[in-house]
Amino acid sequence: MERVFLGIGSNVDPERHVAIAVARLRDAFDGLALSPVYRSRAVGFEGEDFINFVASVRTALTPRELRDWLRALEDAHGRDRSGPKFADRVLDVDIILYGDLEQNDPDLVLPRPELFRFAHVLRPLAELAPDLPCPGDGRSFRQLRADLALDESGLTELNDLSFLDAR
Repeated sequence: MERVFLGIGSNVDPERHVAIAVARLRDAFDGLALSPVYRSRAVGFEGEDFINFVASVRTALTPRELRDWLRALEDAHGRDRSGPKFADRVLDVDIILYGDLEQNDPDLVLPRPELFRFAHVLRPLAELAPDLPCPGDGRSFRQLRADLALDESGLTELNDLSFLDAR
């Protein structure tokens, strides 16, 4: 079983959609752990704020099987893949890390490059697994967060997470 880290986000009825994602992950996988949850501004387009966080689970699925499972989850809840890359998202669930695997396939790059570019990915990952070394880099996620010093001014931690227990 591999420990994987997933970036989860939504800006369309986000409390409802991320609660659905957490419930499905809890039902399908072992060892669910969640980072703090953040409200963040849309990146790359004008849109409603997102709710973003990182979840960790253990799985026997291969990276491609897991990616396909996550896409089916997104699609089942209204994900539209026909628009631009940076757009509103009903549900977005991405594999950030799959164990210590490094992979550079065009359709599945691991670790996910966004963790080095966006605070709404790196900060919750660093809070969930601060001492875990980044595959291919070796620095812990706590150290990466300090070294990269991404702009975290647009992140607001949510204190009321009761919506995650609603499903």
